Amino acid sequence: MTVNILWRPIGQVAREDVRWQERTRRSRTTAMPDIAPDDLHAFVRDTCASLGSSEVEQGLVADQLVGANLAGHDSHGVGMMPAYVAGAVAGDLRVNEHPEIVQDSGALVVLDGRQGFGQVTGYEAMNLAIDRAREGGAVIVGLRKSFHIGRIGHWGEQCAAAGMASLLFVNVMGHSPIVAPYGGRQAKFVTNPVCIAIPGSLDANGDRPLAMLDMATSTIAAGKARVAFEEGREIPDNAMIDSAGRVTRDPSGLFDRPRSSALLAMGDHKGSGLAIMAELVGAALIGGPTMQPGHDRSPTLVINNMLSIVIDPSATGAADSFLDEATAYLDYVRDADLRDGFDEILMPGDPEKRSREKRAAGIPVDDNTLDLLRTCAATAGLDDAESRLR
Repeated sequence: MTVNILWRPIGQVAREDVRWQERTRRSRTTAMPDIAPDDLHAFVRDTCASLGSSEVEQGLVADQLVGANLAGHDSHGVGMMPAYVAGAVAGDLRVNEHPEIVQDSGALVVLDGRQGFGQVTGYEAMNLAIDRAREGGAVIVGLRKSFHIGRIGHWGEQCAAAGMASLLFVNVMGHSPIVAPYGGRQAKFVTNPVCIAIPGSLDANGDRPLAMLDMATSTIAAGKARVAFEEGREIPDNAMIDSAGRVTRDPSGLFDRPRSSALLAMGDHKGSGLAIMAELVGAALIGGPTMQPGHDRSPTLVINNMLSIVIDPSATGAADSFLDEATAYLDYVRDADLRDGFDEILMPGDPEKRSREKRAAGIPVDDNTLDLLRTCAATAGLDDAESRLR
């Protein structure tokens, strides 16, 4: 069983087989089919089962990936499954692993993710953080050497559902870098996301965050470039440069082997600086590997390290006023006079709320991604993969 059949279609095979212009023309005339969320959930569970995952692991992976699609973040949705299967086949992703505590001083805990599914390691790390924050008011939890932990907002939402505020800093290493630092034309880091989530309740009642910022430090996430490539779309302007340092809207160079393009950091020097600090705080500070070339790289390896700061608002002395004050402030901001060309003030978390409402009955998935999903499921050993998701 080889890895190439899984990894190369995420860009390289598709580019060899179909010219970029032809993909673009097709995207303009072909509507993407809508797939029921339950069908996607079952497909991910069954694919993970074919890899040997436990029922709990199957459910956690499916919950997060389909949840990302529902929230409008297709970059971190079911389209990640080919990379997961490739990692498992290559031995870079280890099924049924759990994080282990390697350092514990009470208010600071460091876990080793042992290259297990990030949907498992992240979930267990956040549960530990929530418990410790309830005990002591706040906690810092470092999770190092986990396989891809998916959409970071998922962990902010888990904390918010338990009534906790959270700040999360993440780096990415393993495969080659894809984001150029400010002023450079050579990629030196990955999209290094940051998430800040504020709970909508102080009780563990399952509420969504009152507000949540979940962002890549690149202008667009790598996964969004992948989705645009698979759909035959251009990416926004000023989001990527080619090997000569010229701005390009063609995402295909990001999937060349070797890569011929690099993403740009958001906000020029500010986003570049934030990405660098996420690398240092989210990885080096907790003993995790950074993108520096002293560490092994593999096209099937996606390692995340994450530093989480979790705070119990009821322990700050402002429990009685916190939600009223936060809500009043958000209402004040939302009531700002609008600039020409705008019809609203977009608040952190608004796009996800609207996407969940819109996609509850069906999630759009392009034909290229559907083909990749069936291929990876068949490689994982799923018998009826070719007949799924039709």
